[in-house]
Amino acid sequence: MVGVKISVDRSRCCGSGMCALTDPVLFDQSEEDGTVVLLVEHPDAEHESTAKEAAGLCPASAITIR
Repeated sequence: MVGVKISVDRSRCCGSGMCALTDPVLFDQSEEDGTVVLLVEHPDAEHESTAKEAAGLCPASAITIR
């Protein structure tokens, strides 16, 4: 059974880095333009809450959790 699924819209990302600061296991930033890089699409239970926190902190609403 799959838990949550993370998706990102890099075109909306403003490069604030809140996601990478909140959970660097799930998110990184592109060295080229600073936009979000999704490292893990289906996080384990340990990272589900930080994935949701990162989505809530994103000023551009570029992260979606389903």
